[in-house]
Amino acid sequence: MRTLKAVIVEDSRLARNELKELIKAHQEIEIVGEAENVDKGFKLINEKKPDLLFLDINMPEKDGFELLEMLDEVPITIFTTAFDEYAIKSFEYNAFDYLLKPIDQKRFTNSIKKVHQNLNTKVLSKSKNDSALSLDKQIFIKDGERCWLVKIQDIFMFEIVGNYTRVFFEEHKPLIYKSLGQVEEKLPKDVFFRANRQQIINITHVKKVVSWFNGKLKIEMNSGEEIEISRRQSHLFKEQLSF
Repeated sequence: MRTLKAVIVEDSRLARNELKELIKAHQEIEIVGEAENVDKGFKLINEKKPDLLFLDINMPEKDGFELLEMLDEVPITIFTTAFDEYAIKSFEYNAFDYLLKPIDQKRFTNSIKKVHQNLNTKVLSKSKNDSALSLDKQIFIKDGERCWLVKIQDIFMFEIVGNYTRVFFEEHKPLIYKSLGQVEEKLPKDVFFRANRQQIINITHVKKVVSWFNGKLKIEMNSGEEIEISRRQSHLFKEQLSF
């Protein structure tokens, strides 16, 4: 069983100490840092790159959801809070688990078992580009009142919308306040392809490729969307897929 690096972000010192006592029963978990607010937690997570995040929701100034919004990639997240009113909201974020304070040892142990099961069953897809996100990593997306934690591999397209980028996954199409260029820098180049100036596609979600006008290609995604690849990019696309 591999060691899991964990970070605690919780404003109450007493609650942090209680969590650390619970974690002592799990020698495979190494606490690499703790923070009492979102800004310190953000810095700590970027520095330590933990596998697991124990995150309080209700904190002063910024809450736990705002921390997730700040991160480029999100560790496995277990929410910890005394306020059960947040339970439904947290699951809208696709949190890995939700623990209500005071946390029961048995309930905590079951949550950690779920973490190991998740890590043992998922396939870790590493990118050739060390600066890019690997496919199993998840990102946080917030659009209005709706929020998601989405694995990179489940996103099938990105599209420019003015100063925003639309993200396509399942039946959802939220907007994020990032340029397509900023998004492209973080994506694994062997899976995501710049089809044209407006769109990036996930080639693992391509259903069909057909020849189009003037040497271009037309893509049909599994979701039904049809994408026209520019003439220059069509040549590169054929090379990448060894047409």
